[in-house]
Amino acid sequence: METTRELALTLLRPLNFMGLQTRKVLLTPLMHPARPFRVSNHDRSSRRGVTASSLQELLSKTLDALVIASRVVTLVLEEDGTVVDTEEFFQMLGDNTHFMVLEKGQKWTPAGTYIPAPQQPKRSGIARVTFDLYRLSPKDVIGCLNVKATMYEMYSVSYDIRCTGLKALLRSLLRFLSHTAQVTGQCLIYMGTYMLQMLADTEEQVVPGARPRRGLTSG
Repeated sequence: METTRELALTLLRPLNFMGLQTRKVLLTPLMHPARPFRVSNHDRSSRRGVTASSLQELLSKTLDALVIASRVVTLVLEEDGTVVDTEEFFQMLGDNTHFMVLEKGQKWTPAGTYIPAPQQPKRSGIARVTFDLYRLSPKDVIGCLNVKATMYEMYSVSYDIRCTGLKALLRSLLRFLSHTAQVTGQCLIYMGTYMLQMLADTEEQVVPGARPRRGLTSG
């Protein structure tokens, strides 16, 4: 009896394994292969090509490719503006279908009829000056200062003043004072030498023109 039971278990094990594998295959959802599509923004100024196997994947890759920060968008067909919002309708569309992404407040327009908004005239001069105070380390006492000026709304100039610590600030101050003292000493030596030379030249001019004193003689 035990031999018969072991033989039956040995025969049933492959059947159980096959049943589990068949159930896993049948219950696993069908994965669609990735297909190529074309996407563009509302005014067709930016066009990209992406591959996706589902509608959600297409939306995610489209937002990244077109650098769209908003996550609330509408996907429509570029040719006629039909909204694509179901997975079934998306899977029925062919490869290389052209989609358009519309953000909040944007509407589909036929190709060639988009009118860009009028641009404001550029202002001259310095448009904006910003000051940014930050620290490179929590131990910094004074910190660093970044000054940025935007000119003509096109060019920007920035200057970074870094004070990494109190020791560095004192070291820079002492170096500056030492250099200033050296320059001051050189100036004083030069001025003293120049004054002595002027006094010597003045004495040489006075001595030849001096008249000797006449003494009294007894007769």
